[in-house]
Amino acid sequence: MVNWVIRWTMILQRLPFHARINSIRYALSAVRSKWKERMKRIAIYPGSFDPVTNGHIDIVLRGTTLFDEIIVAILHNPSKSALFRVDERMGMLKETMKDIKGVSFDTFNGLLVDYAQKRGAQAILRGMRAVSDFEYEFQLALMNRKLNRDIQTVFLMTGLRWIFTSSSIIKEAAQFGGDISDMVPPIVHQKIMEKFNLKNN
Repeated sequence: MVNWVIRWTMILQRLPFHARINSIRYALSAVRSKWKERMKRIAIYPGSFDPVTNGHIDIVLRGTTLFDEIIVAILHNPSKSALFRVDERMGMLKETMKDIKGVSFDTFNGLLVDYAQKRGAQAILRGMRAVSDFEYEFQLALMNRKLNRDIQTVFLMTGLRWIFTSSSIIKEAAQFGGDISDMVPPIVHQKIMEKFNLKNN
């Protein structure tokens, strides 16, 4: 590092004054850019999102006030049966959150903390619906912390309007003709109706 600085200084001394100033400005800009990238607050919001609900979107919207970037990541688990394929879920996520700034989308398999570290994230974002969620989420957070102490888990309480909704409950209600139109975005509602061969009222 010291040798590099000495060499760079010697090169600068040979340059004309204006070229020297421009070189210094460029170097400072590169350092600032690198520092800003390192200080970027990134969170992973993992889930199956089968399908995405208004509750999920609520968590992401509120999460953007805490983090510079949120990576909404679909856990790819071939052994688990799902209503929608991964590519269908990805399409719905992108469509329903296209107007939210600072959000990107991805899929992953394996350990969540390994994926978070690979993406340069400092936190895992989780939504907490009710007391019934607490024990499972608490155990999961403790295990993730044991596996990687550099990755924090941040819990956000689900908005009161969505506290009793979940993807599985929504699918079950829709399957038997229940009205779920106010629980999911319109495009998701349409896709669910098509899956169950139901008429959209």
